[in-house]
Amino acid sequence: MAKKTRARAAAGTGQDNPRRPCPCGSGKRYKACHGAGDDVIVTRPFSGLAAECDLVAMREFLPSATAPLPLAPPAERTVTLATVLPGASAALVRPDGEVLIGMQVQTRSGDLSADLAKALAWALEAAPGSALPVVGPGLAGEPTRLQDVLDTGATLDLTVHADFGWWVPPPEDGSEPAADVVATLERANSVILPTEPVEAEGVRSAYWVDTGAKAHLRWVRPEPEDALQAALARLQARDELNLSPETRYAGAFRAHGLLVPVWDLDREQHAKEWVEPVAAFAKRLDKALAETTPLTDAERRARDALAGKQVTLR
Repeated sequence: MAKKTRARAAAGTGQDNPRRPCPCGSGKRYKACHGAGDDVIVTRPFSGLAAECDLVAMREFLPSATAPLPLAPPAERTVTLATVLPGASAALVRPDGEVLIGMQVQTRSGDLSADLAKALAWALEAAPGSALPVVGPGLAGEPTRLQDVLDTGATLDLTVHADFGWWVPPPEDGSEPAADVVATLERANSVILPTEPVEAEGVRSAYWVDTGAKAHLRWVRPEPEDALQAALARLQARDELNLSPETRYAGAFRAHGLLVPVWDLDREQHAKEWVEPVAAFAKRLDKALAETTPLTDAERRARDALAGKQVTLR
């Protein structure tokens, strides 16, 4: 019974009406999902948060980024959310009391939202200089989710960094970091893929990424998958799916319940050169999303072809 109670609390539900859809976004009935009491996989852990797309980007492909975590009132502490912390820790409290929570961690449970809320609860009570290496099943504390502790209407004010220099705040006495710290930073910095946000009107959570062999645009979309697939199919059937004649739609990956379309780009062009093409595409996509007529035969064929270019990240 205690196990079932924990699962219900993690999903933010009570015991009434177990036949209703589970609020975790899995598409299952509550009694067959979080009401079952097992450590089930929550397919859309950040559902209901305006920051959902930002959180998915930080979890899956942004290498070095930070953002103030928009805690719900009456929160008094300042908390920084980070893509990855030293040692892939779940949380740490710096000697000056600054709290940092990591998205990309060593272990996880079936509910990333609950994991992050657990790490946050630990960090707010931990002593300065402490670190939480892992989080997931078994961490003590009242089970909550991010939806319970964040301002659900707030997006993240993300800063994408070129390196991990923010891991080590400048010493107050002006001394140089220790040799082992410098070596750790150099190793981390050596594997960063250059990444920049594409900031344009009507565009959010779109990022230019240079993988070395080619450049990509990765764009986390908030729409339900069926609606987005239909809109992309309409554009494909009209030969309007590419950002420009020099680009190619590569496909999409599913991450935490959302689709992330990906385009191959010309590596010779800087991220800022894609602002106008991406903004123009955003307008075409919005129009396609607003269409309600049934798909034509050509659009259905395009949808089926695009579905073959999708993969799911676990």
